[in-house]
Amino acid sequence: MTGSAKRLTPQKSEVRNALRDASGFVSAQSLHSALVSAGSRIGLATVYRALNELVEAGTADTLQSLSGETMFRGCATSGHHHHLICRQCGTAVEVHSEVVEDWARASAREHGFVDVGHVLDIYGLCSQCAAHKARDSP
Repeated sequence: MTGSAKRLTPQKSEVRNALRDASGFVSAQSLHSALVSAGSRIGLATVYRALNELVEAGTADTLQSLSGETMFRGCATSGHHHHLICRQCGTAVEVHSEVVEDWARASAREHGFVDVGHVLDIYGLCSQCAAHKARDSP
């Protein structure tokens, strides 16, 4: 194992499994609370460290919520992708779009930027939440 390789500790495995079982994106605090409620003695700092290592390894996604909080989710797709996120229930769908990729490259080139990256998360209501909202509206 190289110096930069991170081994899979029991705590990281516990966090990875809890993240995999969570629905949608979750905060480190809520994941920690779920683990402790299930009987774990894992500390919050360990949860943060494990989540960050999972993100670095490409096995977890991260995004910033509308309120500014960092949220995490087990990654279903490897490689660059974007998300559609329900702002009511938190359901997230991974999406790929060459149109977005082409636009990002063209915008960067137009303004003289090189070696660029981007993040695109689209928030809205999923079809189920939209249907509930329509039913509940007067």
